[in-house]
Amino acid sequence: MSFTEDTSSGKGKGKSSLSERVYNLLFTRISNGDYQENQKLPTEAVMAEEFGVSRPVLRSAMDRLRDKGLIYSRQGAGSFVKVQHNKTLGYAKVETIADIQRCYEFRLSLEPQAAYYASLRRNGDALGEIEAALELMDQATHNLTHKEDADYAFHIAIAKACNNHYFEASMGALREHIHVGMKMHGQSLMDDSSASASLERVFEEHVGICDAIRKKDADLAHALMTTHIEHSRDRLFEGRLLDLAL
Repeated sequence: MSFTEDTSSGKGKGKSSLSERVYNLLFTRISNGDYQENQKLPTEAVMAEEFGVSRPVLRSAMDRLRDKGLIYSRQGAGSFVKVQHNKTLGYAKVETIADIQRCYEFRLSLEPQAAYYASLRRNGDALGEIEAALELMDQATHNLTHKEDADYAFHIAIAKACNNHYFEASMGALREHIHVGMKMHGQSLMDDSSASASLERVFEEHVGICDAIRKKDADLAHALMTTHIEHSRDRLFEGRLLDLAL
């Protein structure tokens, strides 16, 4: 995935936006466990080339990750993922299709309420993180791909916008479980005979949620998040949910 630097707006606005996108993507990779604790990150040159940005833009994103306590540097050795000692939640690994259905059930209890509070409490920076993740999804949709890391970045940004650490911690603990469901859902979209239209529909669902949060319409954000997760679940299970009765 690469981004295009836009400096036409002046005052570094384009560079700031790019740094925000790179930060969100790296944050999501660390949260998803794509980069393990104490793992050395790729070099600046490698990451700058991968994301298609300049080194100053990349360094700005890295500085923010460092300030957040997500990475640390060793002189002459590079940057590493920091051990997160504040992890208080944990769930058993996803092992069955039933586990994915259970995860969707829990998300339906958690995320619509997160969208509700995010609408009421978000500030400009929090909204910017949501919109930056949405831009990553927009690029993926136009490229006819589904990016689970961008999708998760959108949802975790909403949880962060609640200003309630329980929402963010719960979403963080669920990241691997959500990632499995998102990956399978994305594959189902790509396997669809009308993949382009399917990807666009899913993207528009995210746009609607973002717009509701932007307008501070909490009830609408709650309803749209509920519908979005239900649609994702139903597309994945093709409307045939498992009987989970004891």
